Amino acid sequence: MNPIPIRRQPNSRTISTGRLRSQGGSVIIETAITLMPLLAFVFATFDVAMAVTMQNTIQFAVRQGVRYAITSQVMSGFGHDASIKSTLITNTMGMLPYLYPTAGSTDPNTYITITYYNPTTLAAVTGVNSNQGGNICKISLSGLRYSWMGPLMRGAGSLNMSAASSDVMEASINGQPPAR
Repeated sequence: MNPIPIRRQPNSRTISTGRLRSQGGSVIIETAITLMPLLAFVFATFDVAMAVTMQNTIQFAVRQGVRYAITSQVMSGFGHDASIKSTLITNTMGMLPYLYPTAGSTDPNTYITITYYNPTTLAAVTGVNSNQGGNICKISLSGLRYSWMGPLMRGAGSLNMSAASSDVMEASINGQPPAR
């Protein structure tokens, strides 16, 4: 039996197998060239989104700490300042240890500052009754750093983060502010 002859279309071209083999390496190079910027963009997008999430989380935690502070609430077994710090740390949703400047500094209380101000003079008030009703309570979380995860952003250094919030203290229920 004779094979049936295949008719070619008048404008069709044949590509030699040698030419196809010679183009195989260029596909790999073109893929590598286009994949690098694409991955850099993906890493950068993820890094920036994570940094924004971290900043929003610490701002939320500081705001919640101030909301807790102005009501003069105290957790059992803690003073007023320790209760505020505990509330703030709880509201960071576990992200605070990832923002410490060095691996050895693990005490979050070193980055939390609680300051009370006189509402008329705006001078800092210290002492036993500094957290009385009418004073301004300012809580700040500072000295934190976010290190970039993407390998292309590490040369840029780290991103410093801080947050602060303040509000006027409410009067205590019994008229006496809680022990600091």
